[in-house]
Amino acid sequence: MELIGRAEAEAIAAGRHGEPFKALGIHPWGKGQVLRAFIPGAERVTALTEAGEVALPQVAGVPGLFAGLLAERVSYRLRAEGHGAAWELDDPYRFGPVLGEMDEHLMAEGRHMRLWQRLGAHEITHEGVAGTHFAVWAPNAQRVSVVGDFNFWDARRAVMRKRGATGVWEIFLPGIGEGTVYKYDLLGPDGAPVSQKADPVGFGSEHPPATGSVVRRLPPPSQPPLPLSRAAANSIDAPISIYEVHLGSWRRKVEDGNRRLSYTELAVELVGYAKDMGFTHIELLPISEFPFDGSWGYQPVGMFAPTIRHGTPAEFRALVDATHDAGLGLILDWVPGHFPSDAHGLGQFDGTPIYEHADPKEGFHRDWNTLIYNYGRREVRNYLIANAVYWLAQYGADGLRVDAVASMLYRDYSRPQGEWVPNIHGGRENLEAIEFLREMNIATYERVPGIMTVAEESTSFPGVSRPVHEGGLGFGFKWNMGWMNDTLDYMQREPVYRKWHHNQMTFGMSYAWSENFILPISHDEVVHGKGSMLGKMPGTAWEKFANLRAYYAYMWAHPGKKLLFMGQEFAQGREWNHDISLDWHLLDDPAHAGVQRLVRDLNRVYRELPALHVNDTRPEGFGWLDADNAEQSIFAFSRHGAVGDDPVVVVANFTPMERTGFRVGFPEDGTWSEVLNTDAGTYGGGDRGNMGGITTEEVPWHGQGHSALLTLPPLSVVMFRRG
Repeated sequence: MELIGRAEAEAIAAGRHGEPFKALGIHPWGKGQVLRAFIPGAERVTALTEAGEVALPQVAGVPGLFAGLLAERVSYRLRAEGHGAAWELDDPYRFGPVLGEMDEHLMAEGRHMRLWQRLGAHEITHEGVAGTHFAVWAPNAQRVSVVGDFNFWDARRAVMRKRGATGVWEIFLPGIGEGTVYKYDLLGPDGAPVSQKADPVGFGSEHPPATGSVVRRLPPPSQPPLPLSRAAANSIDAPISIYEVHLGSWRRKVEDGNRRLSYTELAVELVGYAKDMGFTHIELLPISEFPFDGSWGYQPVGMFAPTIRHGTPAEFRALVDATHDAGLGLILDWVPGHFPSDAHGLGQFDGTPIYEHADPKEGFHRDWNTLIYNYGRREVRNYLIANAVYWLAQYGADGLRVDAVASMLYRDYSRPQGEWVPNIHGGRENLEAIEFLREMNIATYERVPGIMTVAEESTSFPGVSRPVHEGGLGFGFKWNMGWMNDTLDYMQREPVYRKWHHNQMTFGMSYAWSENFILPISHDEVVHGKGSMLGKMPGTAWEKFANLRAYYAYMWAHPGKKLLFMGQEFAQGREWNHDISLDWHLLDDPAHAGVQRLVRDLNRVYRELPALHVNDTRPEGFGWLDADNAEQSIFAFSRHGAVGDDPVVVVANFTPMERTGFRVGFPEDGTWSEVLNTDAGTYGGGDRGNMGGITTEEVPWHGQGHSALLTLPPLSVVMFRRG
């Protein structure tokens, strides 16, 4: 009597059976049960039950497939013998499903906001046995298997169970645990093999260039600062000064083969440095696993895996915790706009474009040779939104800075006419991406109170940092790319020509209140031949440093939160190189050390003086005193906090000429202390200034009732505080 049909047996042996749980394991057979097991390489197989041992004969003509009859359904293990060896194992096909009906329902609707708790690889004890549960979304695959060293990368041995209409496949593999390398092996809808894939929700990866996923235990959900304290630190009224960091090149152990620092080392060295410098937040270039170092993380493959380049998930979590222990916030760059086409990644995942668009006019980035997510598909939106929640809720990150938002908002982004697909109304806006961003912001702010989301958005798209219920995209902040481009262009000009471009320093105030802005001097400004910040400055060596000091002070005094890329705080002389450490030895030079001291003091003054941060996003926080002195390249303005906060007056001189007896209006009378002067000797300047402060006279000037005569050092900014 045949205990399995010939076609079904051959499909199992060939690894083409898409529903192995219907054939393998125990199933009713007449008045008893049939037990089938597929163990390639075995010559004899015995079922070990409480009632005794039952030999399972080999199915004729199908090596590795065994079947026998049992009197009743019982728990069992298997003993296999072959080629002089014997081993025992738990049969994965004797275990029931792990995913529940509610999981299926939420995943089918694209509303499972804790998706990572069900998909991916999780060490669990299931039906009394320890192992790992694997689950992956591959709706169009004919067959999905888990492969690894544990089963000789043989796709026939661990074929998964498909969970109905969800398109999710799952299997529990006994005995598999932490550190196991695995991939998914799939047959597409036409039965053709698909490149073996890393886990889209894998929590760990092999060291590049290897591309396997690794079973990793997730650390328990983070216990970040209380929502109220976190919300206060991330609010529009807070002093937010961000230190942007590429972990692989911030500092390296040159004496140890130029190796990268580990998360554990960074938790001490980077966090301690950022705190000492007075920054309020650290922002990391993407740490989701990525295959190519030269992408700096902006072409991620493992969206749920902290890159193994610096350590394990637990060690990354320790870095987050150390940041919080130091009183700092941690922001992660997040890339939902595109993904690389590497064979082990998301592209054509199940043999069809389930994550990306099928049409290259919608689904391919010409600039980056990457694929674009299909935001119109509910499962893809769910995947990305759950990923955003994951980094905030599971690891305790305080914010996400969303990369390349402009590329998401417009269907014609960097595309010539005729090579893009209009939206349903015939327009260029990507309506699906817009809705996705709104849903993402609603979900993250709702589920992880007090966090911030930040958009890198370079166009004038309206309402980027306005609430969704007011028609906005719902971000907390937006990078002010226009301010950055205008002011850097001004600063790179020789001072003699700056008077013709005076408006580049003032134009930003015409739209300063349209969004909640962050002023970013990011990594993008010091790569691809753009040189360093110091290298952009004109003039002699001394003038370069003076220009840079003045620019930083102007930036810190200007409305908007602050962001500076690593190395810029001590005026690194060369362009950033992601493969080597910053040039920390430059701090032996007083000029570089002076810039570092200035940035530290700017952060301190910015934090200590409410006038410089409380009304960063409101017009009552700023007033021009002198916006039109193009001939002398001088700017003067006042900053104001809440009622009762001392105002601050800021005067910038962007020529190499010292101005003495220069009258400036002050909004209040009395004595004003000079709280910062970029020409101070400790910063590398000439120690010219106002002897620590001034006293106003009752001489109307600049529309104010009082004024004072100032000394404006060359290429400098001076700040005065009332009192």
